[in-house]
Amino acid sequence: MAAYVMDSVLFCDQFGTQRMRTIFSDESVVQRWLDVEAALARVQGRLGIIPPWAASEIELKARVELIDLAELKREMDRTAHPIVPLLRLMKRVCDRGAGEYIHWGATTQDIVDTGTMLQVRDALDEIEAALRELHGRVRTLSVRYRDQAMVGRSHGQQALPITFGFKAAVWADEIRRHLERLGQMRKRVLVGQFSGAVGTLAALGDRGLEVQQALFAELGLGVPEISWHVARDGIAELVCVLSVCAATAGKIAHEIYCLQKTEVAELEEPFAMGKVGSSTMPHKRNPPACETIVAVARLVRHSVPAAIEAVMAEHERDKMVLQTEREFIPRVCAMTHLVLCKLSTVLDGLSVRPANMERNLFLQNGLLMSEAVMMRLSDTLGRQEAHEIVYRICMEVFEQGGSLKQALMADPAVSSRLGEEEIDAMLDPHAYTGLAGHFVDRVAARSLP
Repeated sequence: MAAYVMDSVLFCDQFGTQRMRTIFSDESVVQRWLDVEAALARVQGRLGIIPPWAASEIELKARVELIDLAELKREMDRTAHPIVPLLRLMKRVCDRGAGEYIHWGATTQDIVDTGTMLQVRDALDEIEAALRELHGRVRTLSVRYRDQAMVGRSHGQQALPITFGFKAAVWADEIRRHLERLGQMRKRVLVGQFSGAVGTLAALGDRGLEVQQALFAELGLGVPEISWHVARDGIAELVCVLSVCAATAGKIAHEIYCLQKTEVAELEEPFAMGKVGSSTMPHKRNPPACETIVAVARLVRHSVPAAIEAVMAEHERDKMVLQTEREFIPRVCAMTHLVLCKLSTVLDGLSVRPANMERNLFLQNGLLMSEAVMMRLSDTLGRQEAHEIVYRICMEVFEQGGSLKQALMADPAVSSRLGEEEIDAMLDPHAYTGLAGHFVDRVAARSLP
């Protein structure tokens, strides 16, 4: 029985994806440690620091399937250390004493941090691919519904007409910026760690930089200017960037959730027969996918304080912050990937209901178009006077009922300046979407980084 939802057979797919569970599995963690040890041995064998035959043997045996993970766990518990037990097990599986040359000049955090960066790189590849797919879905919606008029809302109330394509284009541009952030972040975050016990590379003498540069070239990671054993700003940036990506997914899902409400009914997440909304109310068509996305996005955002706290590391090494990172890095990556993938699925099967969008444009009997009337009257009355007149008329319609058209025509200050045809034209929401289509075209034309 799982103690945490991400490992639960029942709930795991609501909090992460199989791909992320694989990337951050115990087997992958150990294999990435072994990958770093193997690359270190390979480089040092090539440079003549350790015997080439030993390097070859280490590389040959650096496979997680040769490690008894249960024994590794027992030894980790006994020694209170992650890497020393692994080195001992590797010494056992390596022939001809090659195990004596493993970990030459390295410290535990070098292996753990660099292994983590290899996992993070794999995770970011998946997250970026999911983000690109999501952008494609949103861009398609923006182009398809470029001119579909709908109510624009501010403060939860009807405001002015927009188009659904415009709404989706706002989402698309935000996602594009996240892709830019991911690309910029990679250069700062995907950096290896190999600097010895306190960061000075003292154990390797004048060969230290040579080994460090060759090791990270081998692993495809950046070379740090200096040790980052206690400089965890890169991890904090990773979590912050992933949290804003997840927040965007949560925002879009919440918007769909709101626009699926019975009284609005402009959008609906994918529905198929057999999907049950309630155990007691058979008529319910709930938005569980959107609810999950919003909930999980909140969990990602709530991880940011822990990542910022981890920046406050002590002296030259500090395991306290490393322990917190071990918990939140896999979780943040898994949950971010989950919300991006799940939202793509929602958008792929999204039900868009133009008829209800049209209905809601006229829900307030013309009040939606008050700005158009005010701006037209401003030509002769001035803006402030026009606002006062239209405000008074709108509040009367809001409180007493009727239509804005009738109230405008009955008011001498308006009817003396505007005829019925002119009022009808101003109250047409389809004629007042501004440059919505232009902005859609502009966003759709932008290439991705």
